[in-house]
Amino acid sequence: MGSEQVAARKGPRISASSARSHTRNKPNNNPKRTLPSAFAGLLRRFVLVLIAAAVGLVYKAITPPPVKVLNSINGPQVTAQRVQLPDGRFLAYEESGVPAELAKVNVISIHGYGGSRHSTLPASKDLVEKLGIHFVTFDRAGYGQSDPNPKRSIKSDALDVDNLANALSLGPSFYVIATSIGGYTGWGLIKYIPERVAGIAMLAPVTNFWWPGIPAQEAKTAWDTQLLGDKLALRVAHYAPWLVYWYMTQSLFPTSSTAPQTKVRGYSKMDTEIIAKMKKLQDPKKAEEVTQQGKFESLCRDVIIMFSNWEFEPADLKNPFEKSSKTVHIWQGTDDYLVPFHIQRYIAKRLPWVHYHELDGYGHVLHYIPGLVDQVLQELLADDEHRTDAGIVL
Repeated sequence: MGSEQVAARKGPRISASSARSHTRNKPNNNPKRTLPSAFAGLLRRFVLVLIAAAVGLVYKAITPPPVKVLNSINGPQVTAQRVQLPDGRFLAYEESGVPAELAKVNVISIHGYGGSRHSTLPASKDLVEKLGIHFVTFDRAGYGQSDPNPKRSIKSDALDVDNLANALSLGPSFYVIATSIGGYTGWGLIKYIPERVAGIAMLAPVTNFWWPGIPAQEAKTAWDTQLLGDKLALRVAHYAPWLVYWYMTQSLFPTSSTAPQTKVRGYSKMDTEIIAKMKKLQDPKKAEEVTQQGKFESLCRDVIIMFSNWEFEPADLKNPFEKSSKTVHIWQGTDDYLVPFHIQRYIAKRLPWVHYHELDGYGHVLHYIPGLVDQVLQELLADDEHRTDAGIVL
């Protein structure tokens, strides 16, 4: 066979570069090859949408609802007596006892967690008239009919008390009785404006597990008394305060025994009985008014401030009343689950100028124990000659 015939059968010669170019430019007639990349793109978009939706739901859950502004169109209406503070906010208050013009002493009562200006101290009428006591109770910032304070702190709450006393012309000094979480305002008064305080009594004042000077053993012993939900809630308040509103209102995880939705209650038998009686006597409308502006600016704000890093530690305070007859008292029950007595004892040992009254077998709700408020008033208003020893057991 000749070379011409062989060349004819093989066809025209095509260079290697031309062959490669021909192969590259060949159209892809198989659409199935593009499906994986198209599906991956759709999946990425779907995942991004899910993440955005989840972030939105989380943000909505942890963000407190807007404050229900007092006297706004759809907000709660003001009916209480109020005074205006230097920063423009208003505090609602009530007065009881003997009339202000006949008073021998003025006592400002600072309510605790979930309290209000309606949380009057159940002192006997005879004692009040005998000692000439004029009581002032008020809604702390964000509670009841008092305007919230977004910059609220221990110091600002103490100054609120000072400004309230000035507005009501209570004189150069006044007595204070603070209950439960209202105790941080009591410590604030001692720290920031002791010159205005004639004497102060704190009933089961809440303690902070993160006060740096607490000995490790006392802190551990007190911490071990807490339920799991309370331990978690306290950690959230201290380490992630921006989560407090969500954690105090959710039902997915164990939470604080003081949260309304939880079924766990860390109260002693005596406390449970007292609270049951209080609820029967409580006006439902007054109870609803406590958090009518929102739970965040009242309850949650209290928790955040109480378990934050304080600017000072109570156990390090110097006696501001060393050269006077003014006194500071702490009353604490040994069966108080919410405020373990261990830390309270430590503070009392560190501050010998504080009169510490430990009540064996009693719980947290001390101010509703029959006769106790009378005893507190007598101790607070007595001079050194007639004051009894600390460590009273009822």
